[in-house]
Amino acid sequence: MTEDPGPTKPTRRGRGTTRAEFRAQVQSTKADIERQVQATRAQIDATNERIEARTGRNLILATLIGLVLGGSMLVSLIFIKELFMIVAFVIVGFTSFELAQALRHGGRNVPRIPVLLSAVAVVPAAFYWDAGGQWLATLGGIAFIALWRVGMLVLPAHRAPARFVLADIGGGFLIQVYVVFLASFAVLLVTQDGGQWWALAFLLLVISADTAAYAAGLSFGKHKMVPTISPKKTWEGFAGAALACIAIGILLAVFMLGQPWWFGPIFGVVILITATFGDLAESLIKRDLGIKDMSSWLPGHGGFLDRLDSILPSAAAAYALYLIFA
Repeated sequence: MTEDPGPTKPTRRGRGTTRAEFRAQVQSTKADIERQVQATRAQIDATNERIEARTGRNLILATLIGLVLGGSMLVSLIFIKELFMIVAFVIVGFTSFELAQALRHGGRNVPRIPVLLSAVAVVPAAFYWDAGGQWLATLGGIAFIALWRVGMLVLPAHRAPARFVLADIGGGFLIQVYVVFLASFAVLLVTQDGGQWWALAFLLLVISADTAAYAAGLSFGKHKMVPTISPKKTWEGFAGAALACIAIGILLAVFMLGQPWWFGPIFGVVILITATFGDLAESLIKRDLGIKDMSSWLPGHGGFLDRLDSILPSAAAAYALYLIFA
């Protein structure tokens, strides 16, 4: 009678083969995952390249930066008004310096230091001393820039014929009025009773107009609006923005501003017009300077002025509507 040897143990050779097979399976799975990731990334890059080729912007970076800027603005408006002054202080300063750089690129010897100092001075003046401080700081800034440019004539490198000096001063005047003065209306609006909600409402309308025009133009755009100034802007996009602004304006009027529903279409149409005008005005300035973006400080957006172009005139319009209706 033979003795049952019992279950056989796997040999060392068998265990080694099993480990080798396991390692091979892990490597194969890892390679499959890497291939899938690379294929997905290639698809995303290809899609983003097609969108960028048609719209002229990196959509992913533009969205991320937009969320950061929008989040900062939202927090400053809702919680502490003084935070909005700090946000405005930074944005106005960067935007003014950016436009001064662009004008210098276009051949205008605009002094950057007085431009920056004059710009940031208007924000606290408007915040603490209302419209009177806004006007005094703006006019004082224009005079300061002009005197600085005249004073630069003592240096041989900055001497130029009178007409060029006047053009340089005119560049400083443009910055102080177009960027600083218009932006300060947003500061004035926030200082009013309940004005932070009006500021938030007009910002939401500007964003809605831009987004709706972008989506409608990308989907249905065929008829160019002003091809000599902004080749990508279409009437179909404008119509889509109008519908969005009217609908969102009604919602904002009723649920955020405490106004009757009929104020919504007025609010929406006014902001649509000013936002479109601001966009076209900045496009005209860039075309005259021969540049595509004001700067490359905000990847996917261009520069600060490329994001504020629609907001600047809309801030003045929103402040006027507040004075009339609120």
